[in-house]
Amino acid sequence: MHTPIAFTPAPLVFQDEALAEIQSMVRACMQCGTCTASCPNSFAMDLAPRQMWRMLLFGLKQEVLESRTFWLCSSCYSCTLRCPRGLPLTAAMAALKRLAAAEGDAVNRKKALFYQEFMQNVEQNGRIQEMGFMCHYFLAMHDPLLPLEYGPLGLKLLAKGKLHLGDSTQRGRLGPLFAKVRSMEEAS
Repeated sequence: MHTPIAFTPAPLVFQDEALAEIQSMVRACMQCGTCTASCPNSFAMDLAPRQMWRMLLFGLKQEVLESRTFWLCSSCYSCTLRCPRGLPLTAAMAALKRLAAAEGDAVNRKKALFYQEFMQNVEQNGRIQEMGFMCHYFLAMHDPLLPLEYGPLGLKLLAKGKLHLGDSTQRGRLGPLFAKVRSMEEAS
């Protein structure tokens, strides 16, 4: 004869309200590693996604926010689609980006501005326009020496024909999609 066992989930380790939302997204993670294995950018991450989820659950907020893992997430949804628990891992990565941008420390400021300018450029142009994107990013950073850091890379890309100087055929086509995403985020 089997007797049912009552299960009460343990409280979240870290009661920071901003972090609690993200912790609830990954709380059921069983550390299988499918997210890490399916991530096309995991090779460049300093923490594997599954390590980051565990650190979040342990309340290691500062260590997670100092990581570059969530900034490298390209929102391809591979981890979310393949997660055996069906966890919203891509949404958790996006929430970490928003949290880091809101925290506003010097390390994350540069990354947050880069992310925001990138998303604005895609929304406005329908695709990434590298020249306009980098110009807006440099202006937002208020650092006159920053373009010099990227100069050699820009010249190499230009020489190989990898930089497009202008193409407005897709301009504005993704605006309605971004508006829909914003309305869905506000509703949830």
